[in-house]
Amino acid sequence: MTGTTDRPPSTLLLRRWDPRDAAALVAAYRSSGDLATQFPVDSAALDEHRAAAVIEESLPFDDRSKHWAIVQDGVAVGTVGLAAIEFRHGTAWASYWLADGARGRGTASRALATVATSAFTAGLHRLELGHRVNNPASCRVASAAGFAAEGIERQKLRYGTERFDVETHARLATDPTPDLAPIDVAEDASWN
Repeated sequence: MTGTTDRPPSTLLLRRWDPRDAAALVAAYRSSGDLATQFPVDSAALDEHRAAAVIEESLPFDDRSKHWAIVQDGVAVGTVGLAAIEFRHGTAWASYWLADGARGRGTASRALATVATSAFTAGLHRLELGHRVNNPASCRVASAAGFAAEGIERQKLRYGTERFDVETHARLATDPTPDLAPIDVAEDASWN
């Protein structure tokens, strides 16, 4: 005996957000202070009622914006999304976050790579994203998912009174596909 306990592997799924995920969204939000910039409401005001509204208003799944819940063992623990989807030029803006307890296992990179592959199959050519330069974990997610760093946008974001430089990344349909296991996507959350 090695002294370690064997845990069954967790199951992962990408699916549409549902207002019934409100409690999971509140728990994810409260799990880490760094998620405050991801939501249009402060943590003190985020209860299940407001979280259901955030899901409806800020995590849509339509022609211009698609947000998938990253579901681990039946519970939404994060999101990966594409916004500003534009087929004339074949571009979109990618984003992602995970609850604190779901981090550090490559889940966000796998989710981002899965969504990128499906977006390229649907006809997009260039996916872009940006992260604060003081967020190296987000940089690791982007890089592992095949998004190449392209440059720094000085003082692009403001949270409170503080401004932050942002490093931009992009992945093209013609870039190599990262060697990451894809995450299953629910049938009603595909591009078709």
